[in-house]
Amino acid sequence: MFEMPVYRAPDFSERRFAAAPDAAWEAVTVDGVAPEGYHSTSMYPEYFKIGGVWRLAEESRMDSSVVLDGDGALRVVENRNLKVGDRVILGRTENGEEGIYLHSTGFGAPEEAGEDQFVFRQGRSRETSFARDYDRLFELLKYEREHGRILWVMGPAFAFDADARRAMQSMVEHGYVDGLMAGNALATHDLEGAMFHTALGQDIYTQRSQANGHYNHLDVINRVRRSGSIRQFINDYQIDNGIMYSCVKNGVPFVLTGSIRDDGPLPEVIGNAYDGQTAMREMVKKATTVVCLATMLHTIATGNMTPSYRVLEDGTVRPVFLYTVDADEFVVNKLLDRGSLSATTIVTNVQDFIMIVAKGLGVI
Repeated sequence: MFEMPVYRAPDFSERRFAAAPDAAWEAVTVDGVAPEGYHSTSMYPEYFKIGGVWRLAEESRMDSSVVLDGDGALRVVENRNLKVGDRVILGRTENGEEGIYLHSTGFGAPEEAGEDQFVFRQGRSRETSFARDYDRLFELLKYEREHGRILWVMGPAFAFDADARRAMQSMVEHGYVDGLMAGNALATHDLEGAMFHTALGQDIYTQRSQANGHYNHLDVINRVRRSGSIRQFINDYQIDNGIMYSCVKNGVPFVLTGSIRDDGPLPEVIGNAYDGQTAMREMVKKATTVVCLATMLHTIATGNMTPSYRVLEDGTVRPVFLYTVDADEFVVNKLLDRGSLSATTIVTNVQDFIMIVAKGLGVI
């Protein structure tokens, strides 16, 4: 049975915290430019002493500035989004000396607390046993279906396998998907699979190339663009299967971000990188578990904007669980090296992964 880790806040009655100064700040004078000496955030909970009170910055992310609003609230803002007049917290130390405290051991057992700066290094490979990780993931997803929000970050590999598409469709239909982030390719080839039973012209079950099959995904893009949207395309061509179909049918929101190499792209694909990043972050803000699958660039981007914690409406602080799954050890270990307390990596073929998860949850 899944048990949510308990968050242990710092004891701010300690002398070092009581004696610490308020955090300093300086106003922005040029849009998109932080003042010199700005404090840059991590994925961990960070507290700032404001008016003699230690306050937690909510909805954080890596590599951003902290803005002190007039009412004392703290906003974590990408430097490119800073505006003239924003009061940006200053300081490069994180142990209280400048009114800034980074708390990296909040979800660990008390006996695990030691040096506040926690660096996590554990290489994982194809030879690692992931049985326990799968069992924990099954229980986590069951819990999150009722109490949280599960976000999936997916590469196009799912669209190239008939069973993987079926398994992911079933995951959506059984309530295990609250949001999807992907690129043009995943959506395009999934819709190609629905219309032609191919991906890049190869049958998604037999893997045999079809005559003139290289036109299939281009025809799909052209038809979706003619329809004006993925939803309308599904209606116009009576599509009845696949990942995008199940998201539309079940009202699951998705964000598709573009690449310079994209064909088409589909109408919903966001072509501007920064608009795409903003849309992704809005979706990440709602997530309590994030599963990244076979997409290195989307995984790194998502990892950079996902904090290790979430503050709920009642003030409870809980962890954000982050999984990354890829057949390439480099990809998963790159995210693991971020040092996230809640990152779990699995090295495997993602088509096999989703079949194991769907069977473990009993949805197929």
